Amino acid sequence: MSRLSDDASFDPATLAFYTKEAPDYVASGPGGVSRWLTSFLDHLPDGSRILELGCGSGRDAEAMIAAGHDVDATDGTPAMAALASARLGYPVRVMRFDELDVRDAYDAVWAHASLLHVPRLALPGILKRVFDALKPGGLHFATYKGGGTAGRDAAGRYFNYPDAGSLRAAYDAAAPWQIDAIEDYVGGGYDGRQGPWLAISARRPAD
Repeated sequence: MSRLSDDASFDPATLAFYTKEAPDYVASGPGGVSRWLTSFLDHLPDGSRILELGCGSGRDAEAMIAAGHDVDATDGTPAMAALASARLGYPVRVMRFDELDVRDAYDAVWAHASLLHVPRLALPGILKRVFDALKPGGLHFATYKGGGTAGRDAAGRYFNYPDAGSLRAAYDAAAPWQIDAIEDYVGGGYDGRQGPWLAISARRPAD
């Protein structure tokens, strides 16, 4: 099984998993949108420009578009982006997190079950890119599998598995984030197992 180098900004083995398993992954996913999406959208103005990182099947992007928002859906694997494009009816951009390179462009960044694959040492750098991509006052939401010790699951995917303290530390190291909340909850995953998760809401402070 592949190991991460100390300076890795992404995990090739995890990307390879999603490339190979894209059709089955999309077909086996839950039918509903993220449990957090309604609350996230309630905090946004009408017609917000939203960046989605790791859109997967496109289910959350579809709901955000239906709610009247302008959604830039992205995914790190061409196979997954193609499936999401077919669902949404427009091209989904192929972009790894370390390729995000814009400033003051979005009202919000949605990252449900995606940034959890960023190597631990690289996470502050990726979060700095997210911070810069937001407009002043912009909202960011992300979910992570919890646990406290980074590692791989049975399918070989890398997870950074933070606890609340290490997650807050990563955001604090990245940029002057205003962290609104970090919430613990129990959730499932592709393997069907229930386990600890963390949900974080944070903002780029208004100028």
